[in-house]
Amino acid sequence: MLNLTLVLGGAASGKSSHAEMLVRESGRSRVYLATAQAFDTEMKQKIEEHRLARGDGWTTVEEPLEIAPALASVDAEKIILLDCATLWLGNYQLAGNDPAEAPEVFAEALGHARAPVVVVSNEVGQGIVPADAMSRAFRNAQGRLNQRVAAMADRVVFVTAGLPQVLK
Repeated sequence: MLNLTLVLGGAASGKSSHAEMLVRESGRSRVYLATAQAFDTEMKQKIEEHRLARGDGWTTVEEPLEIAPALASVDAEKIILLDCATLWLGNYQLAGNDPAEAPEVFAEALGHARAPVVVVSNEVGQGIVPADAMSRAFRNAQGRLNQRVAAMADRVVFVTAGLPQVLK
């Protein structure tokens, strides 16, 4: 069993569905660590759609920011799906933290996990350069966070159009 898997992709690429399949195939008891916050109706609907698509058999832990204790609390014989690193990064930045510090903070949090972890994250660097400094800082931090997690991971999968490609 791999200890850390990173599943990357763009918006609506199928990355969460692929990550859920990997977790289900593990045969372990499943824990869904949700980092999303429902600030508006659209996000509430998206969260509900994800919950319905996942189906039964998951223990859901909602933790938008303090993921280290949440990861540490899961028994070693289970498996964790952390969905997603990008929303966590947004929460981190909106809480007034320096996004440049986020890759190391996230990597340190992963080190607290006793159970295998599948991390979902967005690839945000393939589009246009953002027009404002805050968005550029986010994009840069997301790229560094993805690189940091990919370096730690046993397996890295890029999903596009629902098709997974194993990178590592």
